[in-house]
Amino acid sequence: MNKTATRALVTGGSGGIGGAICRRLGAAGHFVYVHAHRGTAAAAAIAGDIVAAGGAAAAVHFDLTDAAATRTAVEKLLEDGPVQVLVNNAGVHDDAVFPGMSPAQWHRVIDLSVNGFYNVTQPLMLPMIRTRWGRVISISSVTALAGNRGQVNYAAAKGALNSATKALSLEVASRGITVNAVAPGIISAGMGDDAFDVAAIADMVPMKRAGTAQEVASLVGFLASEEAAYITGQVISINGGMMGS
Repeated sequence: MNKTATRALVTGGSGGIGGAICRRLGAAGHFVYVHAHRGTAAAAAIAGDIVAAGGAAAAVHFDLTDAAATRTAVEKLLEDGPVQVLVNNAGVHDDAVFPGMSPAQWHRVIDLSVNGFYNVTQPLMLPMIRTRWGRVISISSVTALAGNRGQVNYAAAKGALNSATKALSLEVASRGITVNAVAPGIISAGMGDDAFDVAAIADMVPMKRAGTAQEVASLVGFLASEEAAYITGQVISINGGMMGS
C-alpha cells in the first residue's frame, strides 16, 4: 500500500451507505479499509471496485461488539501507521414498541452503535493525535433528533453517538482533529428501504423523495476533507427538510 496516503477506516463498509462512503473516500485518494463483520464478500467486492477505479483499499473483518477482537484488529492496522479518517457507520435496527422490546433487542442495538464506537475509536485516537490531523465521523440518524415509534433503542444508540461526538470534539479540537456526526433521514440504501412507501415519503419529506447513499457519502467526504477543517462538534442532518431535526 501507499504509506503516504491518508488511511481511512469505514465500519460497516459492506452495506449500501457504507459502500458509497468507501467509494467516495477512495476516489478522494484515501487508502480505504472496508470493514465488515458478516458481509465479508461484499466488503471484498467494494475494495476491489475501489482498486479497479485506480484507488487503494483492503477489506477487514472483525466484530465491533467484541472489544478484544476489535483492539487486536485495530492494532494490526496501526502497524502500517495511523488511521487518520474514521467513519463509524456500523449500526443495526431491531425495532419493537418499547413495552414489547426484549432485553436482547435493546442490548443488540446499543452494543453495536455505542460500545462499537468505543471499541474502535478509542485505540485509534492517540496515534491520530500524534499526527495532529484527523477526522472522526459517526453516522447518526434523524431518529435520534426527532424520535420514532418502535425505535427507542435505535434513538438511544444514535443519540449517544451525537453526545459522544460533541464531547470528543472538545478534547481533540486543538490537535487538528474534527469530530462530527451525520444524521440521515430516509435514505434509499440498506436499512430502512422497505420501511416507507412512496406516498409516505412524499408526506414526510418536503423534497418528496428519499435521499441516496451517494448524497450521504458526499457529505461524509466533505467532512473528511481539508475544506471542513473548521467544522467540529456538529450533528449535520441530511434529510430533505424533514421537521424535528
